[in-house]
Amino acid sequence: MTVTPFVVTIGGSPSTTSRSSAVLAYFARELTARSIEARSINVRDMPADDLIHGRYDSASIKDHIDLVARAQGVIIATPVYKAAYTGVLKLFLDVLPQNALAGKAVLPIVSGAAPNHMLVLDYALKPVLAALGADRIMAGMYLLDSQFVPATEPNTPPGFSPELEARLQSVLDIFVSQLREVEQR
Repeated sequence: MTVTPFVVTIGGSPSTTSRSSAVLAYFARELTARSIEARSINVRDMPADDLIHGRYDSASIKDHIDLVARAQGVIIATPVYKAAYTGVLKLFLDVLPQNALAGKAVLPIVSGAAPNHMLVLDYALKPVLAALGADRIMAGMYLLDSQFVPATEPNTPPGFSPELEARLQSVLDIFVSQLREVEQR
């Protein structure tokens, strides 16, 4: 019996039309096209009071924790704010159990305006993911704002340059191969 792989995308942006949200939506569509089940968590949509007070036992938080627990792969995306990942993402990561990411393929993605913010991946986000038990953290992606195509309509997400879309496909191929390795364990 073949089990369908399951991936959770976690969006750490407070904006519905952010670049990082556009990337996660793209990955979810591409995973689905490859017969991989993908579910999305947008931290901005979770009850703020539960996140702020660390109510990991609230129904909404428990449902999201259960999604992460079921997943063989996790893709986390966030914009850079003040040289770090977003506070709303940190609030969600804080309510996850200590080994919530153990044994999962994990792909961190950060978007920002300047190349020097790339350090957020290695010095801010990856250490927290490792603290959550992630032992299969991919190199990750840093995406420059300039690689995106501005939205043509208000309240719609941006598009991707051809170079960025090719890069996204390449990283997705690597993530899927990591996911298959996790499945075989």
